[in-house]
Amino acid sequence: MKITEIRTFLVGRCLLVRVYTDAGIIGNGEAGLWAHQRPVETFIRDFADYFVGQDPLRIEHHHQVISRQYHFTGAAISAALSAIDIALWDILGKSVDLPVYQLLGGKCRDKVRVYASVGGNSLDAVADSAKGAVDAGFTAVRLYPFFPDFEKATSAKLISDAVKMTAVTRETIGDDIDIGIEIHRNLAPSVAISLATAIEPFRLMYYEDPLVPESEEALEYLAAHIDIPMALGERSHDIFQFVELINRQVASFIRVDLSLAGGFTQVKKIAAIAESALVEVFPHLVGSPVSGAAFAHLAAAIPNYALMESNPPSEMGSAIVDAPFVEKDGYREVPDRPGIGVEIDEEACSRFPYTPVPIEGFFHADGSVAH
Repeated sequence: MKITEIRTFLVGRCLLVRVYTDAGIIGNGEAGLWAHQRPVETFIRDFADYFVGQDPLRIEHHHQVISRQYHFTGAAISAALSAIDIALWDILGKSVDLPVYQLLGGKCRDKVRVYASVGGNSLDAVADSAKGAVDAGFTAVRLYPFFPDFEKATSAKLISDAVKMTAVTRETIGDDIDIGIEIHRNLAPSVAISLATAIEPFRLMYYEDPLVPESEEALEYLAAHIDIPMALGERSHDIFQFVELINRQVASFIRVDLSLAGGFTQVKKIAAIAESALVEVFPHLVGSPVSGAAFAHLAAAIPNYALMESNPPSEMGSAIVDAPFVEKDGYREVPDRPGIGVEIDEEACSRFPYTPVPIEGFFHADGSVAH
């Protein structure tokens, strides 16, 4: 069996990939660098010059060739390779009539726990959002504890509002539901420490991305001064960056993205390294049902999976695949079809034009750049 063609589809905010073979088997994948999909598409087209004519089942070998030929790295390169890697695993599964989770060692769990995002522009809205998630069957929620234009607020106001939002969420849903706090890398270390100290009494599951990810030293400093487990790594794009987070003992959860950090080939290794340090895998997921299906296979097959974002199909998502995944009572079903379990509908993709993410900036009250 040989690869004959690689096609890309820019759909909404997503970049989908199909890998064709002379055996009639087509693999489906998705790239996860959601804010910069057009340069990723260019890399995929460059990589196609290598992949066409190759055996699609030599997945590890191809990953080594692409990543080591010139040793240029970066998120766009990794996202492109991740999308193709997922598609190759899809081909492998279809070639032996097995779902990908079986190829990864079989199920460690029968269903995949997911969380609901909650929030609002008032405390009442936050409470209503949290209650709605619990009523829908979720056992975990994630709160973004900031009101609009928080970048322009004083640190005291920012912390006060975040504490109130966290408090009303815990009061509304009780202790039977896990709560995580998403910061989106918005804080300086001093504010991150003060905020973590203030919200510690609310028994949080995790404190996600409080700082920009570039400085492991800053994360190490923060970890030594707070008592909430941190979830880190959604912007990390290779195994070496995750080894740093794990070895520095700053992350209780790693937010590895299957469609950014090397596909199944690399993320299975990252999960194993994390397992050896008792670090849990909390995948980052932003994408279509193609990624959703692939992520479900990963979650089913690793012992140290924790939870991931609920991402029910939108109108676009329901249209562009033949079998959108199912979520019920806070869990996602694991597809049992061969490969990753979904097929991209190329004709439907043409109905949903690409919507690039504009660069507009976030700013402090003095006009300097925030985040």
